[in-house]
Amino acid sequence: MLPKFSSKVRIYTLFLTVVLFGCQQQQRPNLQQQRSKQGMAVSAHPLASEAGLNVLQQGGNAVDAAAAAALAISVVEPFSAGIGGGGFLLLRRAETGTVQALDFRERAPKRAARDMYLDRQGKVRPRASLDGHLAAGIPGTVAGLYTVHREYGKLPWAAVVAPAIALAENGFPVSSRFTKAVERRSDAIKRNRAARQVFTRGGTLYRPGELLVQRDLARTLRKISQNPQSFYTGDIARAIASDMAKNGGIITLEDLKNYTPIWRNPVCGNFRTYQICAMSPPSSGGVHLLQILNILGDADLNKLGRKSPDTLHLLAESMRIAYADRAEYLGDPDFVTVPVKALTSKNYATLRRSQIQMSKAKTSIEVKAVDAQTLNRFAYESPETTHLTVVDKERNVVSLTFTVNGGFGAGAVAAGTGILLNNEMDDFASAPGVPNLFGLVGGEANSIAPGKTPLSSMTPIIVTENGKFRLAAGAPGGSTIITTVLQIVLNVLVYDMNAGEAVSAPRVHHQWLPDRLMVEKAGFDAATLDDLRRRGHVIREGEGWGNANAIVLTSDGWLEGAADRRGEGEARGF
Repeated sequence: MLPKFSSKVRIYTLFLTVVLFGCQQQQRPNLQQQRSKQGMAVSAHPLASEAGLNVLQQGGNAVDAAAAAALAISVVEPFSAGIGGGGFLLLRRAETGTVQALDFRERAPKRAARDMYLDRQGKVRPRASLDGHLAAGIPGTVAGLYTVHREYGKLPWAAVVAPAIALAENGFPVSSRFTKAVERRSDAIKRNRAARQVFTRGGTLYRPGELLVQRDLARTLRKISQNPQSFYTGDIARAIASDMAKNGGIITLEDLKNYTPIWRNPVCGNFRTYQICAMSPPSSGGVHLLQILNILGDADLNKLGRKSPDTLHLLAESMRIAYADRAEYLGDPDFVTVPVKALTSKNYATLRRSQIQMSKAKTSIEVKAVDAQTLNRFAYESPETTHLTVVDKERNVVSLTFTVNGGFGAGAVAAGTGILLNNEMDDFASAPGVPNLFGLVGGEANSIAPGKTPLSSMTPIIVTENGKFRLAAGAPGGSTIITTVLQIVLNVLVYDMNAGEAVSAPRVHHQWLPDRLMVEKAGFDAATLDDLRRRGHVIREGEGWGNANAIVLTSDGWLEGAADRRGEGEARGF
């Protein structure tokens, strides 16, 4: 099976060299959105989407295809995600109609301590939680993908890993997106010998179109295809632990051996005629997506208009409230009590909605998380990252977001393995009120502790209507993930956009702190922005963010898949 797929990959990489580097993104909209009846895979990279599609065509289901695409992403998009990271997966099985949630997020090692990134004066040491081995949490990607495949996959595990092995062994042409990501992290990469050997040519950066071969990673993936547990108890685990010990890291063989993915209940809620299910804590994504949708409530967004100042103001103020609550209450539910029912209560949303003044923006200093006593009244009501979405012919659905956190994670590779290490420890609150890489602040609920999972914003979603699949989506982007997915949901369910329009439309984002409203440059007219400024919004215009993708089931039974125009992903269906 592997040689057959390898030859297909070689042919496809030649095709990609022409497509990716001979054309501009706006000249290939047909690749970013596709329609199909049988099955669809959408990811942030064409080769990963092709891997998912190939597995579907071999008779695999959505779980098989999602695992294949995720492992392929680990090879071709290491700056975003990989087997040295972790993430979250939602699965909707057509047979039962139920949505399950798998947490395979990175966790703090046993030797982690709440003050591990502070100096003697109690100040956070610059970049201590971002660069090098000490920044890494225990990886969960391999365990997560194997766990869901073992329970629900159809094809042999080796067939699922085969596309990634081929891509690592034969190489692939790097894109300008890849080379720019290396440039941004070149200092950290060049400081680590193993990373320098993988991602540069003797210290010289790759140029777009050049072939990147990762032989160490290919050998690691081959071992994983034969025995996934080797990552946690075998040769791979020993190599990771040895490299950690030599480079100031604290992940041990015991940490790797004890890692186990956790099946959790997704957080689900109703928005008009739809049921929306998303990832529950330790992701904040589902809680605050539902919270914002509840605050929007029955507002006539269609009548207001998608780009009207009133709509954008209401969105911004709702986002501001949700992120204030996030900083106070969200954390790992195995360590702290997260008031999910209260935060997603429609009555609580009514209270918060009443605090929004349509004529005037509040400053973030004025917007606080409500006190615990007030919140408890509602408790009893009944960051770079990548996302991929797969739907098979039976309409099983996988929505999967995973990451190594910042671009190229910790900027370090475990020597001899090709595994890029994450810097997920930065997602903890190194100290109360100190912002992380994405500007998010946290408190005691997200403090560092051994075995604890850092808070995340990853928001894979699955939406149903009258018990039938309607939409699956997700996005990378750190703190912007929640609001990106929110706007895709509104674009499809309220504004009746197709998948391509929904993921490509201009976006806004507010996260409480810093106190500013981010708007996509050239996405909104000057009069609208002036109106928002008069209401008190501090506006920062920037280039587009996020790299979302989605699959929508249309009213006539077609699967409509789309990848974000801001990235290089593709929808692949048959």
